[in-house]
Amino acid sequence: MPAGLDARFIALPLDALADAALSRARALGATHADVRVERVRTAAHRLRDEALESSTDVTDLGIGVRVVHDGAWGFAAGITLTSDAAAALADQAVAAARISRPLTSVPVELAPEPVHVGEWVSTFQMDPFDIEAAERIARLVELSRLASRPGVDHVTARLDMVDEHKLYADLSGTRTVQRRVRVLPQVEVMATRDGYHSMRTTNPPAGRGWEYVLGDGWDLDAEVAQLPDWLAEQRAAPSVRPGRYDLVVEPTNLWLTIHESVAHATELDRALGYEAAYAGTSFARPDTLGSLQYGSQVMTVTGDRVVENGLASCGWDDEGVEAQTFDIIRDGTHVGYQLNRQMAYEQGRGRSNGCAFADSSGHIPLQRMPNVSLRPASADVTVDDLVGRVEHGLYVVGDKSWSIDMQRYNFQFTAQRFYAIENGRIAGQVADVAYQATTTDFWRSMEAVGGPGTYRLMGALDCGKGQPGQSAPVSHGAPAALFRSVNVLNTEDEGAHA
Repeated sequence: MPAGLDARFIALPLDALADAALSRARALGATHADVRVERVRTAAHRLRDEALESSTDVTDLGIGVRVVHDGAWGFAAGITLTSDAAAALADQAVAAARISRPLTSVPVELAPEPVHVGEWVSTFQMDPFDIEAAERIARLVELSRLASRPGVDHVTARLDMVDEHKLYADLSGTRTVQRRVRVLPQVEVMATRDGYHSMRTTNPPAGRGWEYVLGDGWDLDAEVAQLPDWLAEQRAAPSVRPGRYDLVVEPTNLWLTIHESVAHATELDRALGYEAAYAGTSFARPDTLGSLQYGSQVMTVTGDRVVENGLASCGWDDEGVEAQTFDIIRDGTHVGYQLNRQMAYEQGRGRSNGCAFADSSGHIPLQRMPNVSLRPASADVTVDDLVGRVEHGLYVVGDKSWSIDMQRYNFQFTAQRFYAIENGRIAGQVADVAYQATTTDFWRSMEAVGGPGTYRLMGALDCGKGQPGQSAPVSHGAPAALFRSVNVLNTEDEGAHA
């Protein structure tokens, strides 16, 4: 039976805390106020060569109050969960708004949003925190042993788990409670006797429970068992000859290219310069929206907070906006940005599309990416179909290192494995490979995407953004895809690191 809200969170005086903070904010003249009570529990285990190196289990519990007062934002947070303390946070938030008012050039206004009341729980079957630590570690040992074969010098295994509970309430009457659970098991093998070589599993983190660690949704045992053979083949593989290659890219690699060159580039706060001091800006400027040819006609990218098992999926964002799906790139043209309520109002874009998120009660919500995914073809296009269209190219599997400039335009990516494609067939591995392009050149070179059978939901637990820094989980779905004449570098060449 699917799990629900944790009774320990529901037992907290959630309504009393929200009522106290909101009543006080209203009495002080706030035109908007919202309250978040959050409990975020994170646990991690790390093994090396079947021996436990570290285990952590940390719970962050607190309350944050945000207000708009006299056209300015104010925020305060604390860990004391009493009505008096919640009301005091409203006082502090209003005081902060008064201090920041002289620095606010344009009074804060928020795009409208209907009132929502309800509960939402992510889809998982087995709460990973109900599994004893000894059993979790035993599972990692089991996976490590599968990978411990001749030619492998070291095996590392990791397990990350998060259980996030959140109450959101605001002056408009919205009041929601949510729970999101996510896990990431991962195994990596290494050979160090003739230089350093490594190979790890390509499975993504997922909005699932312990059942995912056991193999539901990804055959982790089968992939781990193949790591030694893939590593041995990589060690013996010939070094790639630089030049132009057609690429067939698996979603296990393509998701990261989407994340860096599409998802970050279409964050509106970045395009407006709000992230310039830390993470950079974006080449996808607002004045080119609706006209910029981002990619080829087969490129349609959506943002969503609704896909099942998505790491960014939820019922409502941290501004009370209902989860939804929207187009970012349609038939190759850039048509949409990720928004929060303030930017939606300021830019005249109507309703927010639900992209505000804070990683704890102690941080203010930022505009954060939803699940950002490349849509597959409607036809049943297989990987073999894509590979069959290539005379001389590379088949790309798994993410590894990457580099991209501050405008999300010039990039370079490597992979866990590159295979030669010759005359429509996948041959053996090649080594020392990176593919390099500008964002628009790369996506415009995409000739075909695979069908639904090639589609996988990938992602990351820890996308970073903001000052102070915040971390957010996000999924990226993608099919396999065919790109023509992409520049390939040999990473052993001196110029490959320029």
